[in-house]
Amino acid sequence: MPEPEVGSQIDERLEELYQRHRGLLDDRVARYYQPGQGYLGAESLGDEAGTFGIAMAGLDGEVHGAGAWEVPFALQSISKVFAYLLALEDHGRDHVMTRVGVEPSGERFSSIVFDEDARRPYNPMVNAGALVTADLVLGADVEERAERIVALMRRHAGNDDLAVDPDTYRRETEDADRNRGTAYLLRSEGMLEGDPEEALDVYLRGCSVAVTCRDMAVMAATLANGGVNPVTGVRACERRHVRDVLTVMYTCGMYDFAGEWAFEVGVPAKSGVSGGILAPIPAKLGLGTFSPGLDVHGNSVRGVDVCREISGRLGLHVFAAEAEDAVLGGAGPHPMPA
Repeated sequence: MPEPEVGSQIDERLEELYQRHRGLLDDRVARYYQPGQGYLGAESLGDEAGTFGIAMAGLDGEVHGAGAWEVPFALQSISKVFAYLLALEDHGRDHVMTRVGVEPSGERFSSIVFDEDARRPYNPMVNAGALVTADLVLGADVEERAERIVALMRRHAGNDDLAVDPDTYRRETEDADRNRGTAYLLRSEGMLEGDPEEALDVYLRGCSVAVTCRDMAVMAATLANGGVNPVTGVRACERRHVRDVLTVMYTCGMYDFAGEWAFEVGVPAKSGVSGGILAPIPAKLGLGTFSPGLDVHGNSVRGVDVCREISGRLGLHVFAAEAEDAVLGGAGPHPMPA
């Protein structure tokens, strides 16, 4: 546990970071996503434009945040991380690799494209791959399979109250034509073995789980800690699968911005179209951000900016030199502005 003054410094630095990034969103905001309505123009954001939260969880179990870090929102595509993790635990990496690959697709996350040579979706972080991993999750019925994914999320977040939000789930099922078509095409090509409707239902329930930035920061810290939740001390998943999940997040987790993200920010991450970003930094900490204004790739504009700055200030890029300061760059050659 950090000394009180260190914890206060972290709170102050996060608040300063929040204040600098909370201003009016710039012209990089192309749209935002409203369940049941799809993508809406940036001009439709209204009061949501000011919703913005940041949370950081250390491997010592300390959690800090600023802004709207306790405001719930739908997990959306970030749920793909946990469906993939559970598929690995249910079947092992060799079998899962026969069903879904680990290559960046180079296409939008909702594109209906497959690896024609390997006869599988490119990776589990695009919708086609997520439908296959949902199909792989074991359970007697849709409810049990979806509940197992949610239970895995709860262990990672240290929050037994995580649940599918019924309103989000209803809206998602009403707006699922493209994913439904993808699921049936997967089955027609022999890439999805179960009932397409069941795979779609499991996937949409995972997307509809409500979380906060705090939840995501602890989820990320759990992955960063080799699968042990640093707040509860509970092992949330098998350590042997964490490396595979983090690797796929690093190369495929930020939609068709993944290459630039790896180049500039250099940490594993997964974004969702509701505006969240989950970023585990192995052996160091976990980050969670939320802001609904999205760029052309479907990533949160503020979230990307904040993660880029934190990575730079703390030297978190996987190929960077070791950071010189552990409190948000408060010392060293690149301190955050006062």
